[in-house]
Amino acid sequence: MVPALRTYGLLLLSGAMAVMLWLLFSPTLGVGGLLLFNLLVGGVALWDHRRLRSRRVQVLRQVAHRLSIGRDNPVTLTLITGDGPATLQVWDAYPLAFSGTAMPLQVQLPPQTQQDLTYTVHPTQRGTYDWKYVQVRQLSPWKLSWHDWRLPLAETVAVYPDLLGLRSLTIRLTLESSGNIRRARRLGIGTEFAELREYGVGDDPRFIDWKATARRGVPLVRVLEPEQEQTLMILLDRGRLMTAQVKGLARFDWGLNATLSLALAGLHRGDRVGVGVFDRQIHTWIAPQRGQAHLNTLIEQLTPIEPKLLEPDYLGAVTTLANQQTRRALVVVITDIVDATASVELLAALGRLTPRYLPFCVTLRDPQVDVQAHRLTQDIPSSYARAVALDLLAQRQVAFASLQQQGVLVLDAPANQVSTSLVDRYLQIKAKHQL
Repeated sequence: MVPALRTYGLLLLSGAMAVMLWLLFSPTLGVGGLLLFNLLVGGVALWDHRRLRSRRVQVLRQVAHRLSIGRDNPVTLTLITGDGPATLQVWDAYPLAFSGTAMPLQVQLPPQTQQDLTYTVHPTQRGTYDWKYVQVRQLSPWKLSWHDWRLPLAETVAVYPDLLGLRSLTIRLTLESSGNIRRARRLGIGTEFAELREYGVGDDPRFIDWKATARRGVPLVRVLEPEQEQTLMILLDRGRLMTAQVKGLARFDWGLNATLSLALAGLHRGDRVGVGVFDRQIHTWIAPQRGQAHLNTLIEQLTPIEPKLLEPDYLGAVTTLANQQTRRALVVVITDIVDATASVELLAALGRLTPRYLPFCVTLRDPQVDVQAHRLTQDIPSSYARAVALDLLAQRQVAFASLQQQGVLVLDAPANQVSTSLVDRYLQIKAKHQL
């Protein structure tokens, strides 16, 4: 039992009354009155506390067993009250490695009701975590005491890459491939014939099928779609540069999210998708396959991988890919670049992929460098910091220019935005038939 604020107020009142009895009558009467009143308050509070035992609320927790890293994942606590109203304080002992909604959660509920309390947790590292108890404090009917108890709602959850982002991307790709959106995007941008449909306002006259038009007596246009069953290979660097923290996550985690988003887009477009993770050697190799079921394979095999403080062997990774994948493919290397001098091996490795493959270098920029480079300065230390940030960005641009001269596609995006930018660029590559 934990005394409530009203109980402390009654005890203070008894103290004031005891002082009055002491001053007006006698010390003995004051002390006796104090003890008697305190015993009365304590007895009533204890009786009020015992009445609450039969009215305790029920608490159930609902949390996904696979949480998304770097996201606010919802957790729902379902509260069920009994015959009387309930004033509650609830602590959910989520893993200490997570950040989340501040506890306790406070709520007042009428009798015979069921209500959901939803809060969020924000994991920043992949892995398996134990969810512990739920602690509840419920105020007694006369508000004299709190009844405090724990519910052993222990369970285990796993933190995966950004599954919530993959779900949103699936919806987006589905919408873009259906109905009027699909027709508008597919008309005349592909190489494979998909269907004939009636000519509409805004359609390109170059795609009118005159033979079909003559047979049907109405203008018909050819709808083309990008070629499918091409090969997309993703090489994900897990070396030293990928261990740096960007926006609360390791750069490798942002790269892993981008890898899975790109794989989802490729599989959705009918391509064969394969993934290699490398540092000094190829750590994981997943052969290219088609079909949405392949995405689950990628998620399960890539989730346990962590970055290492090792210098990546770009030439070795490219050589392994060339030996494993003999057909032409879009080869996406997800890594980071410091400058042309420090990244000379990367530049040489990507240059070896042309013209047999279509190489695509994706780098994960720290947005804090952009902020520092464009911040107005008023003192010497901040001016030096801005100069360093500007120099870093300039050196990166020199390296990208060198790659582009060799026929390598380049995408340099903030790490926390790279997934969306990469998927958009891939769809543009497919639409322009660059592969």
